[in-house]
Amino acid sequence: MMKDLQGFQKKKAFIGVYGCQMNISDAERMEGQLGTLGYERTEDMTDADLILLNTCCVRETAEDKVYGKIGEIKHLKHAKQTLIFGITGCMAQKEGEALIRRAPHIDFVLGTNKVHELKDVVKRLESERCGHIVDVFLGNAPLPEDVPIERAGRLSAWVPIMYGCDNFCTYCIVPYVRGREHSRQPEDVVREVKAAVGQGFKEVTLLGQNVNSYGKDHKRADFAELLQMVDEIEGIERVRYMTSHPKDLSDAVIDAVRQGRHICPHFHLPVQHGSDRILRAMNRVYRKDAYRSLVERIRAAVPDASLTTDLIVGFPGETEEDFGELLDFLREIRYDAAYTFLYSKRSGTPAATMEAQVEDSVKKERLHRLMEVQNEISLEKNAALKGTVQEVLAEGPSRTDEDVWTGRTGTNKIVLWRKKGQETEGDIVRVRITQPQTWVLKGELQ
Repeated sequence: MMKDLQGFQKKKAFIGVYGCQMNISDAERMEGQLGTLGYERTEDMTDADLILLNTCCVRETAEDKVYGKIGEIKHLKHAKQTLIFGITGCMAQKEGEALIRRAPHIDFVLGTNKVHELKDVVKRLESERCGHIVDVFLGNAPLPEDVPIERAGRLSAWVPIMYGCDNFCTYCIVPYVRGREHSRQPEDVVREVKAAVGQGFKEVTLLGQNVNSYGKDHKRADFAELLQMVDEIEGIERVRYMTSHPKDLSDAVIDAVRQGRHICPHFHLPVQHGSDRILRAMNRVYRKDAYRSLVERIRAAVPDASLTTDLIVGFPGETEEDFGELLDFLREIRYDAAYTFLYSKRSGTPAATMEAQVEDSVKKERLHRLMEVQNEISLEKNAALKGTVQEVLAEGPSRTDEDVWTGRTGTNKIVLWRKKGQETEGDIVRVRITQPQTWVLKGELQ
């Protein structure tokens, strides 16, 4: 351990984060707690006094990555007996004590509703070396509001507005590892956003497994009303949210986006499939006609909005005819972009035991065809923006060239331009699009 100028030892914590934006937000709250115990973050595991893996189990590949990392850490534990090693997040919730049985060098396992207890667990392990600690009791109690936050970014802040999910899509493990839906109080959300803005954050993203369900439990504000509250906060530049379930995206939310001063005109609306038969098997509740009507209402109200989606290829029972319907629906709706996934069997979900599981080779071939269609549409959508001037939140230099800067439009499109010298991180700049591509827009600063 390093020592500061006063001679006190500084402790180092390595935090590995897997999975979704909610996991990033949870990790920020865990890092905040560790900071109160004197830990500073390190990106070097070999230098760490504490290693924390905040995990995901939505897909098998995510679990495989975690198990690989757990194996690496075993050698570090042997070399440094005082090292504290813990697993948190969705995989911790799902596996519980099984993780300890598989890897006894893990010191603690905390479930998704135990984020706020990290500080006490680490203090106990530091003082007592009390053996393994496992706590994955899910419950429905709201998480405390006084947990410190150490945000990872500089411009964009993740702000959870609710936890859990009540939808039980047949392929999804999330309701089983995140529990039932419960919403934060609106004043607590507003307070956190105001604090983030006060710290210099220009953009906030409101998080929930299904943000459209916000407030159905406490009935003090619905999601449209919460959006309006956040939009009115002084100093906020952009407001985003994710994720929306199509079944209950209301006209009031669409209207809030239309009227909002800072709410970004971007709708991420996961359809998952284009076959009604498959949607029924997925328990997605809505059908194509209802989804199509929703898209029509969005585009009528907010014509310049972008529309993105999630798609799953190879769900059990998916025939070539079903897949053809998906391609046809893709061509009809014409998304700006789509996040595409191979169906991944998750034990404990109804889909895992369904008959007619699709062969991996078939899944991959269909995914390739799907991406070809979507890439063509994305390029056409972006090509229509050539010559337009876009307002972009400047995020700083690109990874490959410090003279080329990057940022996003309100519609969530990535823009690259050559820096002229006067722009700084966090500025809203105007960029004329000169080279639209499939995934990015290149342009010139105006």
